[in-house]
Amino acid sequence: MPKVLVVEDTPELRSLLEVRLRQSGYLVVSADSGEEALRVLAEKGPPDVAVLDVTMPGMSGLDLHARLLKDPLLATIPVIFLSARIQPEDIAAGRALGAVYLTKPVVILALTKAIERALRPATAVVGGW
Repeated sequence: MPKVLVVEDTPELRSLLEVRLRQSGYLVVSADSGEEALRVLAEKGPPDVAVLDVTMPGMSGLDLHARLLKDPLLATIPVIFLSARIQPEDIAAGRALGAVYLTKPVVILALTKAIERALRPATAVVGGW
């Protein structure tokens, strides 16, 4: 069962994501901040995919992703950003880091499809996409 790390500072949305992703067959580990996510990763090890809120107090999702990229054990974790920030420059900043960028309110089907794509080995992708 693939493990998904959800980092979201809004408790209601975090709970909704946990429930819906578990219903979709994922093992979900969550955190309410970037700092807590780093503690969870140190304790439980890397997930198969990370879903990160972009705008959080303290460490943003973008900052957390930058920290993950600096750690050889965490650098290859596929990242999916969730954000209410929908300006083209915000979306471009997330995608420039090699991450999928989904806007809020998130459509669960879009999120699960993004997770499925992230879990596929690169060789299973037809035509390099």
